[in-house]
Amino acid sequence: MVTHSPAETRRLAAELLPQLCPGTVLALHGDLGAGKTCFVQGLAAALGVHQPVSSPTFTLIHEYASTPPLYHADLYRIRDTDDACGLGLEEYLGGEGITVVEWAARAAELLPANTWHLTFEVGKDLTERIITIEKSRPDGTGLLQNNL
Repeated sequence: MVTHSPAETRRLAAELLPQLCPGTVLALHGDLGAGKTCFVQGLAAALGVHQPVSSPTFTLIHEYASTPPLYHADLYRIRDTDDACGLGLEEYLGGEGITVVEWAARAAELLPANTWHLTFEVGKDLTERIITIEKSRPDGTGLLQNNL
């Protein structure tokens, strides 16, 4: 999928929301500035979150009151799975809310088999984003790419 502005990236997140249920884990991959937090902002807005949504780089996990709850983790500042365990990340995975994990590769061993993986890349110009969405098959095996 290709978006051409931050507003389009937020809208894509809102369009994805009806397919997400409590317990869904979204693993976001991409360089700094690739649009990961912008996507989370769109998801939060679609869930009715009215407070500002920013990357939890220093607090590491933000909880937003919505139905279902939204949990936003940013693992940029951690080194590995052991650090992620120390945060209590496992408590958020597959629970009652939708959990979004930026820099998810740093805790790949903790992610459930049915995690959705979204990769964000900067396109030809500074506002274009190429977003690849891969989600597991219903039985948890293999991935379905861009199957929305």
